[in-house]
Amino acid sequence: MNRHKLLPLTETMSYIMLALQEPAHGYVIMQKVEEMSNGEVRIAAGTLYGAIDNLIKHELIERVETEEARRKVYVLTGTGREILKLDMQRMQHIISVYKGENVNEDI
Repeated sequence: MNRHKLLPLTETMSYIMLALQEPAHGYVIMQKVEEMSNGEVRIAAGTLYGAIDNLIKHELIERVETEEARRKVYVLTGTGREILKLDMQRMQHIISVYKGENVNEDI
């Protein structure tokens, strides 16, 4: 498994990207993140928009045009989907190590 330069994703980036598998604006993203994390992760607006700017810069998400000009709506890009998949594979490998699959007995 080759490591991409953006991996590992931060928890905040992961949740935002997972929330943006369908187009959403900031408030909806914050709600989805809180719901997906069972209330464990709450993203403040400043943190959210800083992360969104970073994700756009790396072309993992993009802004989509809508009829509501005052709301900025974002969605995951193809590259973003690939990065999420790679990060999932990375985490699954770590989990397999925790479970004792492919583990070096000296650990």
